[in-house]
Amino acid sequence: MPTVSIADLRAELQARVAAETRRLGPAGWWRTPLLAAAPADARFDQLPRMAANDHWRPRDLLPTANSVIVFFLPFRKELVRANQPGERPCREWGESYVQTNELIEQVGRALGKVLAAHGFRCGLTPATHNFNEETLTARWSHKHLGHLVNLGRFGVHRMLITPAGCAGRLGSLVTEADMGDHPLVAAREACLLKAGKACGLCREACPVGALTPAGFDRRRCWAQLKENQAGLDYFADLPATTHVCGKCAAVMPCSFSDPVARLNAAAR
Repeated sequence: MPTVSIADLRAELQARVAAETRRLGPAGWWRTPLLAAAPADARFDQLPRMAANDHWRPRDLLPTANSVIVFFLPFRKELVRANQPGERPCREWGESYVQTNELIEQVGRALGKVLAAHGFRCGLTPATHNFNEETLTARWSHKHLGHLVNLGRFGVHRMLITPAGCAGRLGSLVTEADMGDHPLVAAREACLLKAGKACGLCREACPVGALTPAGFDRRRCWAQLKENQAGLDYFADLPATTHVCGKCAAVMPCSFSDPVARLNAAAR
């Protein structure tokens, strides 16, 4: 049995998010966070096929890894609603991106300290901008790891839909601790359209048409993110890495919860 439990890690995660929310006051951006874990087993051998040819497996990050941990910081509904109007992200969406990156780094270090206190080493990567700007793929994709540890499922907008929705940010780490399997979803799909239901609202919301029935044009999306950062006066004081949009996550059926799970629950 592990000397650190999943409950310990979830408690530390919630405490860190609560502390940052108190520090920021009304500008605290997050709802109750989620955390899932899984053994660093053969399921992660799929990553080069699923995500990118050069995607790392857990033991590429930490040769002695036994577990993969992924957490999700869901945004407050008020923030997501504020980002819905128009074709450009609101000022608050940019601010929340910057502050959430900082919080993800804090959470990763805090979870690492909890595990290190019990003698377990960890491996961490940056919250964002750890991707190849030529191929627009990452060697460590938090959302693909989130799918494999069963924290959520992909929507047609290519984001992870968790029990708390898709409007938020992900972080991950690996550790020598044997945490066991602690999934948060079991269903095959969480996206209405992928489950054969009527939707596709995220495609309609994309201001540059990067989401279509044929797939996802990542270069068109990336060009819009860079244009937003460079062209919005109210982003001028934010870091140059504030590449945001978020329209495909703004007040969708999957923004705040898993819509397929809601439908299934209502049908019972």
